[in-house]
Amino acid sequence: MLVVEDNALNIKLFCDLLNAHGHETEPVTDSREALDAARSFKPDLVITDIQLPYVTGIELMELLRADEELKDVPIMAVTAYAAAGDDERIRAAGAQAYVSKPISVMRFAETVDQLLEGGRLDEGSNHSSQ
Repeated sequence: MLVVEDNALNIKLFCDLLNAHGHETEPVTDSREALDAARSFKPDLVITDIQLPYVTGIELMELLRADEELKDVPIMAVTAYAAAGDDERIRAAGAQAYVSKPISVMRFAETVDQLLEGGRLDEGSNHSSQ
């Protein structure tokens, strides 16, 4: 899994959590390097912050969707600023799901599992496992 996050504490939390669940992670703290990292790493899932310097999470998702090899990789967006209309904007850019910061560890893990199983998450769902 490719994890794109500019905050050192958040990227450690996300990677530790994913690694504890048996996932291999590739952390990227500079969003300018994220597309090249995705091309070389070939992730099963991309987790990206929305509020990134240089290349925003929205721009990164659009770049991933435009890339022939990466266009079908599920994307989970993470944002601290979920305002009205953000859900539509984030999904329009290509995310299958998003979680708000501060993250719920359980919700984060459940969302990752659902995306890996190929499920698209409905807005407003509680993202609980079946």
